[in-house]
Amino acid sequence: MKELPDKLRIIYKPFIVIAIGFILIYTILNWLLFIQAGISLKEDIIQFWLPFTLPWIPVLVWLRPRIRLLNFKNDNASFGFQFLATLVIAIPTIIAQEYLVTATGKLTTLENISAFENSKQTRYYNLRNYYIDKQHIAIQNTATVTGKGNQDFNMFIYVAMPLLTSIADTSNPEPAYWVGKSYSEQISNRLSEQEKRDRYKIFADKSQKDFDTTRFDNFTYLELIGNTEKHDEYITAIKNYSARAANHNIVFEAKNEAFEARNGRKLPWTVASFGIGIIAWMLLLVFPKFNQKRLEQFKAGNTIRDTDLKEMFDFFIPKEGFFTTPILINLNLLVYLAMVLAGYGFFSFKSLDLLNWGANFKPLTTNGQWWRLLTSTFLHGGLMHILANMYGLLFVGIFLEPVLGRWKFLFVYVSTGILASIASIWWYDATISVGASGAIFGLYGFFLACLLMKVFSPGMQKAFLVSTIVFVGFNLLMGFTGGIDNAAHIGGLLSGFILGLVMSNQLKQKESAIDEYAEQHEYEKQEMV
Repeated sequence: MKELPDKLRIIYKPFIVIAIGFILIYTILNWLLFIQAGISLKEDIIQFWLPFTLPWIPVLVWLRPRIRLLNFKNDNASFGFQFLATLVIAIPTIIAQEYLVTATGKLTTLENISAFENSKQTRYYNLRNYYIDKQHIAIQNTATVTGKGNQDFNMFIYVAMPLLTSIADTSNPEPAYWVGKSYSEQISNRLSEQEKRDRYKIFADKSQKDFDTTRFDNFTYLELIGNTEKHDEYITAIKNYSARAANHNIVFEAKNEAFEARNGRKLPWTVASFGIGIIAWMLLLVFPKFNQKRLEQFKAGNTIRDTDLKEMFDFFIPKEGFFTTPILINLNLLVYLAMVLAGYGFFSFKSLDLLNWGANFKPLTTNGQWWRLLTSTFLHGGLMHILANMYGLLFVGIFLEPVLGRWKFLFVYVSTGILASIASIWWYDATISVGASGAIFGLYGFFLACLLMKVFSPGMQKAFLVSTIVFVGFNLLMGFTGGIDNAAHIGGLLSGFILGLVMSNQLKQKESAIDEYAEQHEYEKQEMV
């Protein structure tokens, strides 16, 4: 306990300052930039993803060097402290943004919906006269695949109903205002296509019954749907209803609770979550002891060199012997981030959006859009998909690129990726396929051929042969459970293996020449000595 004052002063106090500062600064910027100035960005990004990810910056820059003054048995414990600190900051920040949106939203009363255009836009509305037309509805059906290994199949039905001034306006073929209602259900993605269709029919029938029995005109107030994924789905439904529908259609959701209750308990939960978090983090801080040598250096004002972060970011920086791999990783990540920032999702993307961005789809690819064979290899279905693929690419790139060289490595990646895409459209008639896994399997197939042909030194042979077989076997096995394009995996693996067999002799000669040069160079150095 005698170390506690130093822990509170050196680590805990800066943590509190960082946490409070981040919550306040982010909330103020949200209010100024997105609520007041009206800068357009997906609300999910503003209210969840940015406050969830941005706290890592102050934690890594300012708090991590102080946490490293403590003694931990392994690096996982140190990372655990940093991760918990980030959560302590992120959770109340996320709740605070939800409170900010509802608390600053004003309730505007309109005589009817036609007065909306001439009124100052707010978030909440009360109408004296209105009619919701349940007979002329717009519908959008969609599905997404989420979860580890794409294990969840999510079904959605979005219904938009025209919001009119009176029943006499039902003859209007292009209403500008709508009330939306969504239905959703999650099932296993391992089910067969027929089982999915059967489950969807049950879900659709249940949604229809709920829709028929719900009185949508019995609402307390309307909430304007902002720039969200749900809004985009309603707009798609409206365009299905009318091909001439514009993107500026206004969609509301009907709320039945009292307007005064819209904030719920968000503010108390913001304070409570922050209080619980900082107390829990302080209690954990009691247990680890200081590394006395590092502590004395810190008190003396000597900076402790932190090489861990540098080593981590080095994986993204091209360098001699490891040039093409980081570029490929960065390109894949940039495409993923571009889709996230464009508002298509985070954990997963919809099939239609992937198709618009260049996914491989036989009816389109074979109809002249052959570029999809390549572009699909830089697209991913979601977060877990890209993380798994980039880890696999990093592992094989570290060992294979120095042997192949940057241009041959790129040739193997691109050519096996394209061949994997060809295998996919040869096997599947109408499946939307994305991912770098075909190209990565191609690299692993090449790597496997090199291992079998003894291109690498004997010390590398056994360990990497086993790990490669385990990686490939596990991913192929997961593919047979459903939801994964195994045709692309096998196509990439076989094409890479064949390329590896063809090029192995050339690579062995190159490695032998390098070894001979190294031995000769070492001999000459000894002679000089």
